[in-house]
Amino acid sequence: MQIYIILFVGMIFSNITYANPTLGLPELAIPKDNPQTAIKIELGRLLFNDKRFSGNGTVSCASCHRKELAFTDGLKTPRGIYNQTGFVNAPTVVNAAFYKTLFVDGRAKSLEDQALGPFLNPVEHGLKDYTKIINTIQEDAQYPKLFKQVFNIPVEEISIDYVTKAIASFERTLISANSLFDQYYFGRDHTKLSDSAARGLRIFRRKGNCANCHEISWDSALFMDNRYYNLGVGFAKIKDQIDDFVSALKQGETMELSPEQKVQLGRFNVTHAIADIGKFKTPTLRNISLTAPYMHDGSIKTLTEVIEYYDKGGEPNRYLDAAIFPLHFTPQEKTDLLEFLKALSSSN
Repeated sequence: MQIYIILFVGMIFSNITYANPTLGLPELAIPKDNPQTAIKIELGRLLFNDKRFSGNGTVSCASCHRKELAFTDGLKTPRGIYNQTGFVNAPTVVNAAFYKTLFVDGRAKSLEDQALGPFLNPVEHGLKDYTKIINTIQEDAQYPKLFKQVFNIPVEEISIDYVTKAIASFERTLISANSLFDQYYFGRDHTKLSDSAARGLRIFRRKGNCANCHEISWDSALFMDNRYYNLGVGFAKIKDQIDDFVSALKQGETMELSPEQKVQLGRFNVTHAIADIGKFKTPTLRNISLTAPYMHDGSIKTLTEVIEYYDKGGEPNRYLDAAIFPLHFTPQEKTDLLEFLKALSSSN
């Protein structure tokens, strides 16, 4: 997979030159209060890879978002400080710049906001506050000069807000497009997909109902819709408690769940709306063959298994989304759909 580092100063750098390396993606909006510059992006890259910003100096942002693994970590759930593991699979950062919300429950509204969360997570970076990050930066030989260049601030004014702005600027350069699908669909080159993958595209858009959530528009495709759905994944962990939990909510009371069970509430943890129980944000399908394992909890190992999961209609529960139902694929249709999904990876 080729990740295109786009500096938005009129230059595009990549190992391979294409006529349109962003073919298939919409225009990227840059926040007015955090414009892109080459030096800010480089600063963000350094911060993204700095393991000193963790409780024991072993974890960086890049620990869970590794370039060689399409900016995931290849694990069911990430391994953080002191080898602790959480309950949520690490999603790719690639193309996250296009998302309206971040994290699987959508609790962050921007890349800048998202960058704050892992630092104070006791399982991930394990910091109690941002003091260690600021002290490390202020005492470093290189960082104060870079912050002065980028933000025109003296060393004593460096704050966590400037740190996350730089990290977000770097993450906005992690753009991946121009897959075989893009060349076939948006580039109108119908030699790019195999017959099987082309059939898989039709299944994806019609019988499979996949494009209902993994959207393809007329001029671009993020293969996600910035919305949330209950697929039944992980719901078994709360099914015996959910009736009592909802009953307590309706009576204005609370019911304690374990940390793992609480995660399975999904979007509910943000909105506190009963209708959002078990809902998780639609992930992108770009480079999907490179980002196993799958689902919010990393519980499905292969794309073949993912297709089987959708084919059977997910795991039934009272909050299962109406868009999830048995699909009755034939073996050939499953093969074709898999071939299409493989065509969503960008060139390597």
